[in-house]
Amino acid sequence: MQLQQIFVNGERLKNTIESFADFGRTDNNGVTRLSLSEQDVQVRGYFTSCCVELGMAVKVDDMGNMYATLAGSEEGPPVVIGSHLDTVKKGGRFDGVLGVIAGLEVVRTLVDHGIKPRLPITVMNFTNEEGARFEPSMMASGVLAGKFDKAEMLKKKDPEGTTFGEALQASGYAGDAENRIREATAYLELHIEQGPVLERENLKIGLVDCVVGMACYEIEVTGESDHAGTTPMDMRRDALFAATDIITELRRKLAVLDSELVYTMGRMNVLPNIHTVIPNKVIFTVEARHKDMDIVREVEAIINGLPEELLECSVSKTKLWGRDTVWFDREVCALVEQSAQKLGYSSKKMASGAGHDAQFVAGFLPSAMIFVPSVKGKSHCEEELTSYEECEMGVNVVLETVLAVLAGS
Repeated sequence: MQLQQIFVNGERLKNTIESFADFGRTDNNGVTRLSLSEQDVQVRGYFTSCCVELGMAVKVDDMGNMYATLAGSEEGPPVVIGSHLDTVKKGGRFDGVLGVIAGLEVVRTLVDHGIKPRLPITVMNFTNEEGARFEPSMMASGVLAGKFDKAEMLKKKDPEGTTFGEALQASGYAGDAENRIREATAYLELHIEQGPVLERENLKIGLVDCVVGMACYEIEVTGESDHAGTTPMDMRRDALFAATDIITELRRKLAVLDSELVYTMGRMNVLPNIHTVIPNKVIFTVEARHKDMDIVREVEAIINGLPEELLECSVSKTKLWGRDTVWFDREVCALVEQSAQKLGYSSKKMASGAGHDAQFVAGFLPSAMIFVPSVKGKSHCEEELTSYEECEMGVNVVLETVLAVLAGS
């Protein structure tokens, strides 16, 4: 039977967002809270105190992931709501933390209304989602999903030479592997969009059905250095000229593949990088993302089809890494969509171009994500902003979905 329709307390949600932002708040109203830093340890303590106040039991696993659980009237796989509390340097007040706060507010709202859920509800904080201090990103959820080797992750070092394992021990959040989550009725992750689409289309809720697949290649163009003033143009082996011709050709071909394809040449090294010397080597990356893996494979075919020699320069291509599209659970996604419709919020189905813990969690738990708009698409910066009203709508969708899961499970 469907539980009564209830709503979160918008004013409390606003105050909670700002209270969490106090841990690492920057002068320009952003947040710097690197994983397992002093600020992260402090916000973890604050999160724990909020949960204990509600009668929740808090556990920590061997990767520092936190699990705060409100007991249900029955035993069974919990309904899990989660995201992360760490940020990038000079990040925003909403990225990651909103998903954790959503879980906290769902539990608070149930307690406010005297509702004891039939199944347990667990609010999760994943360690080192951002990878801003210890690479790679989504480290802890990746270990849970078997994507990363724990022993290797413990050896990862920050710029100061501290290993993840050392920081984990020092934080006091090195828990027990027995506490790792292994089953759930559903996993829900609320996140800001980190892009401009919802705002541009004046929509309130993104119904995220997948995290897009991607491929990243490194292109190396090798020529020959000579004096920039004395070498005739027709006698040069200019690696940068060849590289720019390749980039132009890639843009021309990729632009007509599909309107939803995004691609970036994000890193470029030009050697020897002296204004009086003809470049002898250029190394640059090409990254492409799309939910249809056939499109991704077409991109790879275009990259691999680049000439091996251009303007008398040699050209090599190396695939650095890639991932397949991760599709979320259809039934959980359907409940999210129904919840947004029931609440009267405008919405659209969309893919996530960015990675999130949910993409790893989806490998072993039935999962779904919900987006709320980002003002001007800004994220990973101090200007990151989502209105409190839209945050409230997103949390209400999570709450309504939780009630639907509890009613139907």
